[in-house]
Formats: sequence, C-alpha cells, structure tokens
Amino acid sequence: MSLLGDCHRSLIFDRRVQRLSELLSQIIPRECSVLDVGCGDGKVAWSLLKRRPDLRIEGVDVLMRKRTWLPVKSFDGKTLPDVGSSFDVVMLIDVLHHTLDPLALLREALRVSCRWLIIKDHVLQGFAAGLKLRFMDYAGNSDHGVAMPYNYLTEKQWEELERILGLRTEAKVRDLGLYRWPVDRIFGSSLHFISLYEKRSQADHSL
Repeated sequence: MSLLGDCHRSLIFDRRVQRLSELLSQIIPRECSVLDVGCGDGKVAWSLLKRRPDLRIEGVDVLMRKRTWLPVKSFDGKTLPDVGSSFDVVMLIDVLHHTLDPLALLREALRVSCRWLIIKDHVLQGFAAGLKLRFMDYAGNSDHGVAMPYNYLTEKQWEELERILGLRTEAKVRDLGLYRWPVDRIFGSSLHFISLYEKRSQADHSL
C-alpha cells in the first residue's frame, strides 16, 4: 500500500465508515433487505448491521477483495446479479462518480429495488471542487485498482437524474461530518450528500 493510502486509512477511513453507518442507520426504513452496490470490502455495511440488526444486507462489487466484512457477489458494473424487485433498498455509496453512465446504473438499481434507493455521492460545486474531489478519490481508491473517471455531477445534473428516473426525495443530508476538523472544512460540507429516494410509482401509490 502507498504512503498516501496508509495515511488515508489511518486518518480518514475508520471515521468515514462510522459516520456513514451512523447516518445510513438513521434513514433506512425498518426491517429492510438491502443491496449494497459497489460495497468494496463491505465494512460500511458491516458497521451498519451492528447499528441496525433488523436489516439484511448483501453486497456486490466489480472488484473482488481478498478479505471482506460480509459476503460479496461479483457483477460486471452494468447488470446486477439479482431478479427485479429483489430488495427493499438498493444503496450506492460513493459509486456513481466511478461510472461513465450514472443513469444506466441507477436504472439497473431501480429494477432490483422494490421501493427505495439510497445514494451517497458528491456535488461539483464551490471553489476548486473538482481538484478536491479528485484528490479524495485518488487517496481512497488508487491502491485498490478502482476505476476513476472523476465523473462528478453538479446540483442541476443530480436534479435532472431525479426527474428522469421519477424519484421522490424522502430524506437528504448535506453536512455529513465525515472528517475531523480542519480536513472536513476543506473536503467536507457542500461536496457530499446522502439521499433516500422512493420510487415514484410507490410514492404515488401510498398517497
């Protein structure tokens, strides 16, 4: 592992895992089956299960790690290895900016989801946002062979995806507090979000 990767793991990784699992535990509905798309080593999902033992979580990823915190299935990055509407929730945690076609992967996620979709990703806004996001991406992923097209979307582009897919926002968190001060002041705040969406057909049916 590189020196940068060692620094990221010792200073950033564990706090990020704990904060993400804490935030996710607060917005995921009760007694759900969850598919974690692009789960990596599965540590976020494992930490989430410790907080929410009522959940059932499976992971899939393009790159298979030698050691994982929960069972992980392989997929090709395009087609999820599950039949339609298999899970109550499909979540993509810092995944979509690693693909060249976020819309296609989101459509596939919605095919597998019965009702909800969770996205944690970045927003390209603010001073030197692209440079900050690229640095974070490289520091966290370069040692693992993860594809890094740096495909970050603006607020308007996210809103357009929501409109095209017919998503209804149930919960949204912007100030995630992923890092310690002063790192969070530079690389946190408006650059991140977590959203819980409900499929529009489900939302309309519940009205």
